[in-house]
Amino acid sequence: MAMRILIGDDHLLFREGLRRLLETFGDAPVFTEASTFDEVVVDLSEPAAFDLVLLDLQMPGWPGFSGLRHVVALAGAAPVVVISASESQSDIRAALDHGAFGYIPKSSSVKIMISALGLILSGGIYVPPGALHAPEGAAPAAATPGSDSGRTVAQVLTHRQLEVLNRLREGKSNKQIAYELGLSEGTVKIHVTAIFKSLGVKNRTQAVIAASEIGRN
Repeated sequence: MAMRILIGDDHLLFREGLRRLLETFGDAPVFTEASTFDEVVVDLSEPAAFDLVLLDLQMPGWPGFSGLRHVVALAGAAPVVVISASESQSDIRAALDHGAFGYIPKSSSVKIMISALGLILSGGIYVPPGALHAPEGAAPAAATPGSDSGRTVAQVLTHRQLEVLNRLREGKSNKQIAYELGLSEGTVKIHVTAIFKSLGVKNRTQAVIAASEIGRN
């Protein structure tokens, strides 16, 4: 079955570019395009499910990041990926906090976009390299487990990821974390994956150790 992809962006040329790029994923993907936030909501309200949702932050009618959370809820199991001209650390953090499976700057090369989307479609989460490793305006710090570069965990992880990490420290399962934070288990898994990626680790034990070694907020 062909992959169904929703592209939400008000720039026609960029949508056309994404369509050409995404033709490399699956067998003749079926595209639906929206140029406003309201059109995205209408498309996602249709019975037919999408396999991937790509969303720009600056399209007409954009209500802020509460709108992204609404899109994530409507998208169901489909990963929602922000593709934006903004490379602001605060925007990246907010997008991930509100449920995005990834954040791809529009300045990224075609190779990076393909790699990022491939990662997301395989169940991972994509964050621009170094984007969450330093305060706004500062040079990014490397995420090396066990190294003390003067960072705090709050400079490495988003607020929601910190909440999840604190419960990982307590040995709680994804189901318990989801219940306490009012999230779905799928969303918790996304945050856990992002924590591993940001800390440069592969499991929960390593995440707790790495977070302890770089300091706590």
